Formats: sequence, C-alpha cells, structure tokens
Amino acid sequence: MNAPDELRYSEDHEWVRIEGDRARVGITDYAQDALGDVVFVDLPEVGAEVAAGALLGEVESTKSVSEIYAPLSGTVVAVNAVLADQPELLNSNPYGDGWICEIAVAGPDAADGLMDADAYRQLTNP
Repeated sequence: MNAPDELRYSEDHEWVRIEGDRARVGITDYAQDALGDVVFVDLPEVGAEVAAGALLGEVESTKSVSEIYAPLSGTVVAVNAVLADQPELLNSNPYGDGWICEIAVAGPDAADGLMDADAYRQLTNP
C-alpha cells in the first residue's frame, strides 16, 4: 500500500496535500483498493463550507457506495471535474490525477489533527 510521506491522512482514509492556504484532498490507495473499481464520484460544490469530519461527497464502486469526509475545515474552492467522465482515476492515480477537491484553509496549522504517513501506515497495517 502506497502512502506518500509528504501527505497527511485522516482516519477515514482521505489524504491531504497542503499548498499554501489550500489543501488538495483525495482518497488513499488503501481506500481505493478496498472500494474496488470506482464507477461514479459525487463531488462537493465549489463554494461549500465544510467542517472537519462532515460529509464531502460519495464514491460508488462495483462493490459499494462509500462516503467521503472532509479531513479539515474550510471552503471548497475547486473540484476535479475530470472525475465525472473518468472516475477510475481514483483507482489508477489516487495521489495524482485522482484528487477530489481543493479546500481553502484558515492557516498552516489546519492539518495539525491529521496523521503523518508513518501513523497512517500503522493504522492500515497493524
């Protein structure tokens, strides 16, 4: 299972890449593997205010429908519209082209409650 060191992670299997005052969000390699083949992604609305732990969207796979939770609080400022036509990017490139949205965050400490890669690896490989 791939968990890049430069990212932060939630217990709900979302990853976060902080870039200035924005956080790019997606689901982890572990999550996409557990889901199986992704066939649909319900993206959040640009402009939506989200709280950490609140529902952000849904991912539908050949196995199930799973909820995506906001790993941190802020305002959705961009969504990956490509996923509407290519939801399989969540499987093939979860940390790259398969990102879900970008959230404007209050400051650099917004991700302080998230796990680093080592802690996430321990969560998924006890």
